[in-house]
Amino acid sequence: MTITTKVFGEIKVDEEKIIHFPGGIIGFPDLTEFAMLHDEENGIATIHWLQSVQEPGFAMPVIDPLIVKEDYNPEVDEELLKPLGTLNMEEVLVLVTLTVPQDLTKMTVNLKGPIIINSRNRIACQAIIEGEGYKVKYPIYDILQAKKVGE
Repeated sequence: MTITTKVFGEIKVDEEKIIHFPGGIIGFPDLTEFAMLHDEENGIATIHWLQSVQEPGFAMPVIDPLIVKEDYNPEVDEELLKPLGTLNMEEVLVLVTLTVPQDLTKMTVNLKGPIIINSRNRIACQAIIEGEGYKVKYPIYDILQAKKVGE
């Protein structure tokens, strides 16, 4: 399938790789199908994009939370995970959304609303983590800079 996107232009996406969010994502309940895109051309292998198949102008940058918070291990209500089917921990992909403002030093991730993907059947959901343990706007610029220097 070919989709026209605002960020990446016209791209081909294998229909078998579409990720389905039966309940949509927070704030966008009608957006239920996404393609995972990788921006390795620009040397940003850690940032991926969830590109909406239904809305070409909507793409969310996402990142593996363990890159910026090595002890990230939220407790997710099992009821929220039921639509994903039987979960084998080796087949679970957890991502968090990234906010990149004009001033890159203010870059944050949302550790309170992780995206959980069953990579076997490509069904996903976005969860809300209860409690005060994780922030909606967790600053990551200094963490990424330190990792870059340590390469």
